[in-house]
Amino acid sequence: MAGPSTVFTQMVSTTLRNAATEVADNVSKNNALLARLKKKGNIRNLDGGTEIQVPLEYGENGTYQRYGGYETLNTNASDVVTSAKYDWAQIALHVVSSGRELRQNSGKSAMINLVKTKKKNALHTAANNFSIDLYSDGSLPNQIAGLANIIQSNGQGTVGGIDSALWPFWRNKFREIPGTDAYTKDTILGEMNRLWMALTRGTDTPDLITFSHDLFSVYEASQQQFQRYQDADLAQTGFLSYKYKTADVIFDDNTNFATNAERANFLNTDYLYIFQHKEAQWSQDEEKKPVNQDAVVIPYYWMGNVACSNRSLQGVLLDVS
Repeated sequence: MAGPSTVFTQMVSTTLRNAATEVADNVSKNNALLARLKKKGNIRNLDGGTEIQVPLEYGENGTYQRYGGYETLNTNASDVVTSAKYDWAQIALHVVSSGRELRQNSGKSAMINLVKTKKKNALHTAANNFSIDLYSDGSLPNQIAGLANIIQSNGQGTVGGIDSALWPFWRNKFREIPGTDAYTKDTILGEMNRLWMALTRGTDTPDLITFSHDLFSVYEASQQQFQRYQDADLAQTGFLSYKYKTADVIFDDNTNFATNAERANFLNTDYLYIFQHKEAQWSQDEEKKPVNQDAVVIPYYWMGNVACSNRSLQGVLLDVS
């Protein structure tokens, strides 16, 4: 007869049989930005490589020429494409149970409840921590470089291996609200309008705005006299959303990662991606039994990073007072 540890492993493997899908779905359903990227097909699997490479168009083709008759045409080479390169980051999540715990719950119903609890905790842990990482600046050890790295408060920084101090095309837009706590429900829309215009290129506009606490409260106050708009997909994730022009507006308390500054990310998600390795997308590995512990460990692994192919169409509205 199978012992408690064997039963536990079999039940965890069964209830999380499609672990990559179930954990990934739970992570994306609990984060509005991830849900948007998934809907657009911008969560993509790769099969390897020393780095994640994202092609960029950084200039116009120099051979565009107005001419007449037999005029000599410009056939010079046009160097218009480069690549941003993002490092692989790794995440491990373990479903762990001690031998004592397993033997105490060796009855069928008790073991079922134990497995359900462990599974629920694993899903919540993955969702909560990946949401933090998604908005991060990558400053923690081995952390993915999230939105605070891609969209910087001065518009510059080295992102994807490209130094935007040397390459202006790779700078994100930013606007600091002047004054000390100067934004109100009567002025917030004007500040948003100014940044919006800088981020508009024809029909290319932000489609998602994530606010930190105080800025969202002021924006919400500015909208309460009007009809509320809510995106059905965002409603399913539990996020209250408003509409600003063509963008959905949400509150996410991870927006101002590791700072006290109030912040609003103006995101054009057509150019934002999550790349992950096809063999490490919250994938379950073989059960491990430590040689010096009475325990069972079932690992899940993720490997990838956040990437951007156009920083100039991403922006941030800041109050740093």
